[in-house]
Amino acid sequence: MAKDEETLGSAKREITHVIFDMDGLLLDTEPFYTVVQEKILERFGKTFDWSLKAKLMGKKAIESARIFVEECGLTGILTPEEFLEEREGMLQELFPTCQILPGVKRLVSHLHVNRIPMCVATGSYKRHFDLKTQWHGEIFSMMHHVVMGDDPDVKQGKPSPDIFLVAANRFESNVDPTKVLVFEDAPAGVAAAKNAGMSVVMVPDPRLDASHHKEADQVLSSLLDFNPSQWALPPFSYNIN
Repeated sequence: MAKDEETLGSAKREITHVIFDMDGLLLDTEPFYTVVQEKILERFGKTFDWSLKAKLMGKKAIESARIFVEECGLTGILTPEEFLEEREGMLQELFPTCQILPGVKRLVSHLHVNRIPMCVATGSYKRHFDLKTQWHGEIFSMMHHVVMGDDPDVKQGKPSPDIFLVAANRFESNVDPTKVLVFEDAPAGVAAAKNAGMSVVMVPDPRLDASHHKEADQVLSSLLDFNPSQWALPPFSYNIN
């Protein structure tokens, strides 16, 4: 799945800062959204597929709700607000059970040890962030900061670059966007990173159509496949799962 490594290697940029998306990249929460949305659609005799999932991923909650209602032909039957209310209870039960995805601990620990400043930029609102991360404090304690979807400085959701630009501006020093590497799993997130002038490594779900990969600078099957040296970052010197 990875894009040609020789091409990538010849186009290395000096990376000074790293920004991580959260859902589907650090934490395995995306299946929860799928299960809940499938249950809601069952009531209306409709099915949920990955072409729709791709349009929802990475968006702010109300934006994804509008898309969901419109694309599923539920306008006038279910409002976006009713959709969000219905799924909320189910998600709140599921979020605390989420697991860290493969390669996350190794990469985040490695960058932390080598003093590469990192942060998280997630479309999740604070109440959901707290539920998802309550058992994963070690990983998130290594982040310089976290920017969430309900942050007042984030005016527009992905694919707008807002959240990544806000995240970059909250590091302690002035950050050149061209020296920031973003890790994303969602097409909207990849577009947002590119719109911010940043490089982006995409780690998509294998069910996502490959046509959504083209904007990314590199596409990997897992964070376990990430080679820091390809981005002029310190190479791995030890093994943490």
